[in-house]
Amino acid sequence: MSEALRIGVAGLGTVGSSVLRILHDKADMLTRQCGKEIKVTAVSARSRSRDRGVDLSGLKWFDDPVELAASDEIDVFVELIGGDEGAAKVAVETALQAGHHVVTANKALLAKHGVALAEIAESKGVLLNFEAAVAGGIPVIKAMRESLTGNSVSRVYGIMNGTCNYILTRMGEEGISFEDCLKDAQRLGYAEADPTFDVEGNDTAHKLSLLTSLAFGTQIAADDIDIEGISNISLADIRAADDLGYRIKLLGVALKTETGIEQRVHPTMVPTSSVIAQVHGVTNAVAIETDLLGELLLSGPGAGGDATASAVLGDLADIAKSRPGFQHGPVFGSPAKTLETYKRADIREHDGGFFIRLTVHDRTGAFAAIASRMAENGISLESIVQRNRDASEEKGVKTVILVTHATTETAVQKALEAILNDDHLVDKPQMIRIERGTGA
Repeated sequence: MSEALRIGVAGLGTVGSSVLRILHDKADMLTRQCGKEIKVTAVSARSRSRDRGVDLSGLKWFDDPVELAASDEIDVFVELIGGDEGAAKVAVETALQAGHHVVTANKALLAKHGVALAEIAESKGVLLNFEAAVAGGIPVIKAMRESLTGNSVSRVYGIMNGTCNYILTRMGEEGISFEDCLKDAQRLGYAEADPTFDVEGNDTAHKLSLLTSLAFGTQIAADDIDIEGISNISLADIRAADDLGYRIKLLGVALKTETGIEQRVHPTMVPTSSVIAQVHGVTNAVAIETDLLGELLLSGPGAGGDATASAVLGDLADIAKSRPGFQHGPVFGSPAKTLETYKRADIREHDGGFFIRLTVHDRTGAFAAIASRMAENGISLESIVQRNRDASEEKGVKTVILVTHATTETAVQKALEAILNDDHLVDKPQMIRIERGTGA
């Protein structure tokens, strides 16, 4: 049997501790499956004294993760520190330059520096694996990087943030406000003390940027994503969506058009009959539309120690099974130096139309003025519904729900700006995309 694969783990939080525990508990199974022992030899973390529920005796301790990354006592550096700069970036660069394979769960680091890191890995003939960086335990990176070779991808989309999906699920099923759901998510450990990165869509955007590069062979373009989070989703939106036959999900969507690549993250109304609408709680789901296989949907746990650790173990197993001297495949499916420059697509009509909720002063001419402003901007309305007054609404106020036919977001924004200037609205209008496709 081959010599053991020596692992150095930097970051011993929930995921890092789970990785160590599983590698210990399943050591015999992994050795049989991989043909060699996968052995943690060294670790690094902020505190030595913290109880992590795993035995660290016998492991070499490094206070500095960069020193661990450079050590000749490891073959693979596992980066679970987090952050797009600082120790995580320097440590990964150091490990790659030292000729060590790297496994990371750090989507922020890859979204910002992934192409540069890939160039180092490929020049050194080592692997940079990042299955755990996107959708937790779902093997979507491996599927896109390896299993879909020869397929042309036209669209990739999905639910990529468990915190947001948990909140939207509970709002829909239990009629609980966004604020109360968020507090519960924080109490249960699904959301950070500062949840902004999750609920405002930034976490999903980082993950989407990596999938976009894999899908379309382009450089990573995390800064070219239109992002909208879920913090402005109200129970009124949830109820209106249900009445119309939809559920609201935070989706990341990337698609190839004739003019370039379109990337967007936003709340989306999906038909209740669609598969993506049945993805509840902290579960993630990623759909990939291809020319040869049609649409694939991968779904599973999107967060948590064991789910993310499972993805890390899968990456380690791939390294353990690789043949000595074998030329490893490119990090993003195509060699980093050949990735095309990202070209942002022109604005186009959204086929599914838009849901618009307006809180309107109940007075003569208001509804006619709203319809007129829509027409002035070339927006055709599929339906306009005046909802019964909610107990929380003031007297003299009505809720109006508009559903448009295919149009552009720019046209809708112009119409809403004009309606606001007409002083017919009590509150800021709400606008949500509608996706009518079979998947989303």
